[in-house]
Amino acid sequence: MSGYSIWTIGCQMNKAESQRIASYLNSAGYHEVKSPREADLIVLNTCVVRQSAEDKVLGMLGQLKGLKREHPDIRMLVTGCFVDSHVEDLKKRFPHVDFLFRPGAYPDFLSWAKEQGVPADEQSSLRGAPPEQNEILPLPLRYPQSQGQNDRRRRARNDAGKVPSPCAYIPIIQGCNNFCSFCIVPYRRGREISRPVEEVVCEAEEMAKRGIKEIILLGQNVDSYGRDLPGHPDLADLLYRLSEIEGLSRIRFLTNHPKDMSQKLIEAVASLEKVCKYLELPVQSGDDDILKAMRRGYTIEQYRELVRAIKERLPQVSLSTDVIVGFPGETEEQFEHTFSLLTEIRFDVVHVAAYSPRSGTIAWRKYEDDVPRETKKERLKKVEQLQASVAGEINSGYIGKEVEVLVEGNKKGKWYGRTESNKLVFFQDDADCSGQLVKVNIEKTSPWALQGKYA
Repeated sequence: MSGYSIWTIGCQMNKAESQRIASYLNSAGYHEVKSPREADLIVLNTCVVRQSAEDKVLGMLGQLKGLKREHPDIRMLVTGCFVDSHVEDLKKRFPHVDFLFRPGAYPDFLSWAKEQGVPADEQSSLRGAPPEQNEILPLPLRYPQSQGQNDRRRRARNDAGKVPSPCAYIPIIQGCNNFCSFCIVPYRRGREISRPVEEVVCEAEEMAKRGIKEIILLGQNVDSYGRDLPGHPDLADLLYRLSEIEGLSRIRFLTNHPKDMSQKLIEAVASLEKVCKYLELPVQSGDDDILKAMRRGYTIEQYRELVRAIKERLPQVSLSTDVIVGFPGETEEQFEHTFSLLTEIRFDVVHVAAYSPRSGTIAWRKYEDDVPRETKKERLKKVEQLQASVAGEINSGYIGKEVEVLVEGNKKGKWYGRTESNKLVFFQDDADCSGQLVKVNIEKTSPWALQGKYA
């Protein structure tokens, strides 16, 4: 039996796409191996959102060049945001790579796989399913709007293969139309293309039947979902449909864009029991001039108003955000505006990164990367220290409380999982708690996790 290895870096969308590729390879009779050196087929799912990520990709490609020299029969594939429209140039730079395909371009991957004699075995992943549901294809994110209901269900069922985790990603929209000045994503993933509601519902139903308890809906901007679909259903409409699925316990979604998040969506989150009261709401900067240069489409006061509206309907909401420090031209005063906003709102989680110029983006063309590297590091460290303090105080409020945890696995003798508010929890118990919703009494906390005992 042939082995495969998938190396994934970057966002949750990449992780979801790697799961889909793995599902296809499993259905084709391959098995996952621990190391690329043991593999007959290697897939790199890449990210270039920051220079550090691109450096890791280049480093991995360099390692694989030596491996290919030692074992020329190994087949190597590269996908993700490293693969732009200039595929021929990439082929010349990395001749040891057998095939490159853009993120989400499953038809291209399928064509290559079949040419190489790797078509999926119909009976291997859906043994026992009705004959009309045995077509094995990874679910494309770009599909004809006119495909029939039976075909939609067939494709949805096929992608929801068994996975060890009780949580699963479901991409609902590919691409982005916003073109924030710092972001490379629209240039690599293209414009927004939504999956029809019925397609997503079919996939979620099949996942629930196979034991999945939590689904995470993905998109570069989930708030844009449905704008390109007939009838213009939105994310709130989709949440109402998904909440009706029997066996499904939790629904999450990410990532939101502050300029597109609607009151209708806030009401849906507040009223639907299965939808987690946890929202990712990237602010990127606390200064209006920097936000304008970033092309974010909102002011800080508008962002504050949105947070107020969310907390009014969802008093116990857990909020996370993204921040970029050292954007071109950012002064110390402008950085302090960001720091003050973080101090004021007190997010549960802050993902902070130093600005990294991305070739081809608007900021790369328009602005000089003029904030010194050391200044970026100092600002990043200052935000990290603030957030460690804030998160530590927020999490300490859980001591003595009972929380419900969806158990995802076991690490070093401790079970771990997450609360509805996305808090990571560790606890010990002799029973097999995998995939279960359990009650845990919290006894100890840190800025990053909670620890307790099985209730």
